[in-house]
Amino acid sequence: MDFSELFKLSGLLGRFSPDGKCLVWSLEQPDWHCKIDEGSAGLVASCWSPDGRHILNTTEFHLRITVWSLCTKSVSYIKYPKACQQGIAFTKDGRYMAVAERRDCKDFISIFVCSDWQLLRHFDTETQDLFGIEWAPNGCVLAAWDTCLEYKILLYSLDGRLLSTYRAYEWSLGIKSIAWSPSSQFLAIGSYDEKVRILNHVTWKKITEFEHPATIANTKTIVYKEVEKSPSVETERLSFPPTRALASSLFSTQSKYDISQVPVSLQYIKPVADRANPKMGVGMLAFSPDNCFLATKNDNIPNAVWIWDIQKLKLFVVLEQLCAVQSFQWDPRQPRLAVCTGNSKVYLWSPAGCVAVQVPLEGDFQIVSLSWHASGDSMALLGKDNFCMCYLEREEIK
Repeated sequence: MDFSELFKLSGLLGRFSPDGKCLVWSLEQPDWHCKIDEGSAGLVASCWSPDGRHILNTTEFHLRITVWSLCTKSVSYIKYPKACQQGIAFTKDGRYMAVAERRDCKDFISIFVCSDWQLLRHFDTETQDLFGIEWAPNGCVLAAWDTCLEYKILLYSLDGRLLSTYRAYEWSLGIKSIAWSPSSQFLAIGSYDEKVRILNHVTWKKITEFEHPATIANTKTIVYKEVEKSPSVETERLSFPPTRALASSLFSTQSKYDISQVPVSLQYIKPVADRANPKMGVGMLAFSPDNCFLATKNDNIPNAVWIWDIQKLKLFVVLEQLCAVQSFQWDPRQPRLAVCTGNSKVYLWSPAGCVAVQVPLEGDFQIVSLSWHASGDSMALLGKDNFCMCYLEREEIK
């Protein structure tokens, strides 16, 4: 589930259901809704176009991508999409779309113009098994990385020219995640060796690397540790049978953050060696919108979020949660990070500090993912079977 990219224009929220139908709602007109059925072709993925007026559905077995227009109800088709982690990427200005393709046992990339969905460029890639693609925010460079069996990332220009190739090592599991900085000056690469490498945009060489040790020893690093406490209830308020609100408060727990004294030992999980897709390496990366911070998660230490100071190129803050981190995302307007850990709380960090917020919903609502609104005033909180909207109050400037 996700907001349309230009939420202010369309005011739409959409998701695709397990039965192969794409559902769209309007938050401005609650009575309006849309359902897209791919029929026998099935549906495995769905995403918004940058203009917020088209939906791209990927059919089962990745036979094709269907582009549906919500305005004209017209349909366009894109053949041969590759079944990979991140096979569709849009430039930030919404003008171009790159699609990873697989034809005749070789990898290709096609670039389309989003205004009319016409093919602009088509070229092959020097990869064994293309795993993902991602545009730089300025739309000038496209990053394409290979399967995790080989550490290899290729950088292409808009016209398909290969600008550079980067390899950190060989004969070991390679790239797991990447993230561009908002200024397009840095490319962060998270890998299975539990490190993040930062490339610069001039020479495409490594300028530094960040390690994720299980023990935090630097005295200049702030470690926030989540602690829980049960709320106290006055005996005068007790009644039998208890009210629904009182029963909920009796069995709920409140969270807060304490600052831990270094050195701090974090919970480290050794991956199972004889299973596929081991829980190891840097699986999440995200730059703050002001280019000052980088948030990472090392899957070997699933309960921690690492926040790095990009200006000083050093570790700034570590958030140690009680549960494994499911997702995090930066506020698009300010350096404020939202984190969820599979419970009914949202955790917010900013340079001023961090706080845990209980979602005021009845029942067991477990947040597994979240998505900020473009204005930074609200976010969608996603559970396994339902979702809710969270609105944040702005401080009035007197």
